[in-house]
Amino acid sequence: MSDVILEAWDGPIVPVHAVSESAAEALLAGDAYAAGLAKTSEFKGKAGQVLLVPGADGALAKVLFGVGPQTDAMAFRALPARLPAGAYRIEAAPEGLAVERIALAFALGSYRFDRYKARDGERPRLVCPGAELAEAKAVAHACALARDMVNTPANDMGPRQIETIAREIADQYGASLTVVEGEGLLEANYPAVHAVGRAAHPDRAPRMIELGWGKDGDPLVAIVGKGVVFDTGGLDIKPSAGMRLMKKDMGGAAHALALGRMLMAAQLPVRVAVLCPVVENAISGDAMRPGDVLATRLGLTVEVGNTDAEGRLILADALTRAGELAPALTIDLATLTGAARIALGPQVIPFYTEDDELAAQIAAAAEAEADPMWRMPLWKGYVEALESDVADLKNDPDAWAQAGSVTAALFLQKFAPAGADAGPWVHLDIFAWNPRARPGAPSGAEAQTIRALYRMIRERFA
Repeated sequence: MSDVILEAWDGPIVPVHAVSESAAEALLAGDAYAAGLAKTSEFKGKAGQVLLVPGADGALAKVLFGVGPQTDAMAFRALPARLPAGAYRIEAAPEGLAVERIALAFALGSYRFDRYKARDGERPRLVCPGAELAEAKAVAHACALARDMVNTPANDMGPRQIETIAREIADQYGASLTVVEGEGLLEANYPAVHAVGRAAHPDRAPRMIELGWGKDGDPLVAIVGKGVVFDTGGLDIKPSAGMRLMKKDMGGAAHALALGRMLMAAQLPVRVAVLCPVVENAISGDAMRPGDVLATRLGLTVEVGNTDAEGRLILADALTRAGELAPALTIDLATLTGAARIALGPQVIPFYTEDDELAAQIAAAAEAEADPMWRMPLWKGYVEALESDVADLKNDPDAWAQAGSVTAALFLQKFAPAGADAGPWVHLDIFAWNPRARPGAPSGAEAQTIRALYRMIRERFA
């Protein structure tokens, strides 16, 4: 994305007065003209309301922007879509709102996915004289990357394209990149990744992507992302309605790469390993079947009860690889279950960890960043639902357990880094999608949890 937040601008700049509901009346009291416009348009400082105030020459002279009863900088996500093209600056805002946070919100709210549409000209830009915008720009660019990847249809976002994006990130930040592809996955001991992806066309062969960055001696943060570029459901094929949005099933990999990019751009004192198993869950004569028993990198065997529960299979191998790196922290991100949406809907993301300190840090960062998450239990009473009669475990839990997001997390926990040399693990069952447009959040791909995770990592390893 091009920069929509700037430190300087040579041309005219329109001032923006951000006002809360309680302060709107006092602000308008000194400007009879603006007060009249506000009355006509029913501007009261409610969240997302915009009042465009022209000057005597008819040109836009100033903007009033309502932030509602609260003073959350993320309210400024709604501003760009309400402005004509031009340059703007924040003339006044409620106390306590840092201009850098406002700039980040403005950049997030400026996102558009227009790859397949004719471009419609200039966009509004926010000018922030004297502000340090490097971090806001890096976070906004990473979030835009994740959203672009998820929005792009599977014919243009296959395994090779994800590898290319990982390679571009590695080149930009001086990171290492290792890719194991196709039959090489068996030699390198990624049997579950191979089994899930082997039915795809050779041009879309499965692969394991591993990106490494940082200085020796720094603590390692391992970030694992589910990269199913399209999920037909396999032989347990999805109905058409369930398949319609499955271009977004690589959202975990998109988020993992975006989070890794944030950490590298910030030059944080950590090592970063981004691990993305990337496959297409296709249907062919070589597709895995219900009843098959698969090997995994850890050595556990898994009975395939349902070929549409493939994401946890590829994550099993990737989490095992993460454990071999002795991480100080392991994060996995995956568009894993519809049950997570039934539990918390599309906007609140469940996360699972047994580490209370880490959970508290994540919850605090989620609130601070307006990046909503909610801790869910790794309830041991449901572990028995994963037991198989013919293998060490199965990928489709018994129906009596019902809690599909919880049982998926329990499955992953069996492969998560463990032992004295491994730090805590957290699993996030993301959605990566806005099913309806909201102010500052158009329908389509959404970057979820990674702003909060970035903040948590920055504070945890400062």
